Amino acid sequence: MLFFDQIKKDDPHLRLLAVTMLTGLAILLGGLWYVQVICAQRYQETLQDQSVRTVRLPAVRGRILDRNGVALAENRASYNVDLYLAELSKPFHEHYLRIRPTGKLTRAEREHWERVARYQVVSNIVLNLSSSLDQPRWLNERHFNRHYDEVRALPFTILPNLQPVQIARFVEKPPGIPGMELDISPLRLYPHHVIAAHLLGTLRRDDSSAEGEDADFNYRLPDYRGLTGVELAFDRDLRGRAGGEAMMVNRLGYKQSKSTHNAPEPGQSVVLTIDLAIQTAAERALVTSSFGSETRGSAVVLDVQNGDVIAMASAPSYDPNVFLGRIRQEDWDALNHPVLRPLINRATQENYQPGSIFKIVVALAGLEQGTLDPREVIHNPGFYQLGKRRIDDTVATGDYDFRKALAQSSNTYFITQGLRPGVLQRMIALGQKLHLGERTEILPRQETRGNFPDQRDIAVGWHPGLTANLCIGQDRIDVTPLQMAVMTAAIANGGKVFWPRLAARLEPAEVGGAETAKEFPIGRVRDDLGVNPANLAVIREAMLADVEEPRGTGHAAWISGLPIGGKTGTSQIEQHGKVVDHTTWFVSFAPVDAPRWVVVVMVESGASGGKTCAPIARHIFLALQKRFPANQNAVATLN
Repeated sequence: MLFFDQIKKDDPHLRLLAVTMLTGLAILLGGLWYVQVICAQRYQETLQDQSVRTVRLPAVRGRILDRNGVALAENRASYNVDLYLAELSKPFHEHYLRIRPTGKLTRAEREHWERVARYQVVSNIVLNLSSSLDQPRWLNERHFNRHYDEVRALPFTILPNLQPVQIARFVEKPPGIPGMELDISPLRLYPHHVIAAHLLGTLRRDDSSAEGEDADFNYRLPDYRGLTGVELAFDRDLRGRAGGEAMMVNRLGYKQSKSTHNAPEPGQSVVLTIDLAIQTAAERALVTSSFGSETRGSAVVLDVQNGDVIAMASAPSYDPNVFLGRIRQEDWDALNHPVLRPLINRATQENYQPGSIFKIVVALAGLEQGTLDPREVIHNPGFYQLGKRRIDDTVATGDYDFRKALAQSSNTYFITQGLRPGVLQRMIALGQKLHLGERTEILPRQETRGNFPDQRDIAVGWHPGLTANLCIGQDRIDVTPLQMAVMTAAIANGGKVFWPRLAARLEPAEVGGAETAKEFPIGRVRDDLGVNPANLAVIREAMLADVEEPRGTGHAAWISGLPIGGKTGTSQIEQHGKVVDHTTWFVSFAPVDAPRWVVVVMVESGASGGKTCAPIARHIFLALQKRFPANQNAVATLN
């Protein structure tokens, strides 16, 4: 009461203060009443107009590295110009007022002209910006309208993947258009382009949630999933774990605010057993002088002692970078060429008859059966007469022992050996030990199993003509270059049949974090030939003669100071009883006295295994010599 008592006194200053305080209090109470009562319905409607949308944020994809840590597939920063359409509501409305017809419009007509106005405003922005940045681009009306109708809260990319000069121009002289921003996003990159393309594989646009992720998202930013190759085989590890973002949008679908509630976790890196230098050498060697860039073939390099794939090339190749954007029609036509078929991995994905390289198995079967004596001489009259059928030989007439017959590839000699009692059964048993007709499981969706008879096949309906064909690698047998590399490694290493290994380990994205690298087993033995080592030594000696001796069919692979054991082959492709094409081969290993590498080369429509494939193998062996000197065993110790 003291305060009011003081007011009663004749004090004008105190009365003024009291009036001011009471007036302010009245204004405050009036404002609260206005907000709580008068505006309550309006605020309630505004709140109802807003809703929360969730956005899937893709993780940065893991890298793919060669055995030495060189990136074969990585990510680089992509600079894009994005447009936030909510900021253009005023220009949209002003342009609509300029272009709309006069008079009263129906709702459908008004919506049509609003759509036209939006497209024209953004189209002009794109045209002007692309012109100033020297990047010709036109706005696709269908894509723009779909973005506006479905995900207008998200930024709309108008110029993707700017170059450094364009970025500098944009930053130096910004266009001053509301809602335009420079955004950075990761972009998959294959820095070596066509090198190892079939191994690395391709990606496809796929924004769906991976296993174990939250699938309940309203919007999804662009993401990719492995389609072939390593990108497919290790997609779950490479893809990482997507994050999430909560976004408040208004009743028009425009973004009001956002907050990240779950950050993406980047994918792991895959370290391959591939050596980039040898892979490059193999792919370059496959570009033969006869066919050039149109060579259709494959080269496989294996570690003899553990089955690691050091290189696996297929020609012709392609650039996997073209799959990351819109593919041009000329690129699509080239990828689907009916003869070259560059998308096919010829190392694993195509069936080929092995021809004379299968004589290695025929010889081992005869040696194991005890019917083949390396010193025995068989006369070759230039053909083998089987009943009424005459099978021509490709070598000169004369006498042949085993060493000479393998080195010069006499059909007569090996048909004679294969038709002896018990040899066919031994051949089938060895083929099963080598797992011919079965996949190596090295790459999903990219491998054929081939074909090979089993004991049941030869028990019913089999005749000597089929045996004769099998002895020269024709008819009831189809293989892949990778299968022949595994076979050659088993001959060289004493009989171990390995599972070929392409991936060495997975490495976490964060170095020094809690996660550790996951190692894949090295040197997994799938089977053992279980043969006499002395018999393998006889075959290795004959394979050495095939390369060392001037008349050997594989002499074109000879390198001074590097003893190479090899075997050439040519198989015929028949249609309606006529030979229409052929496949040429060269399988080899080196050094013969201490085997380290297997090199297998296959070329479609080549001149012969000796003329076409052996020179390619020589180039690869020279690269191996340079890359892995004799006193270095790194190629055999990656784990």
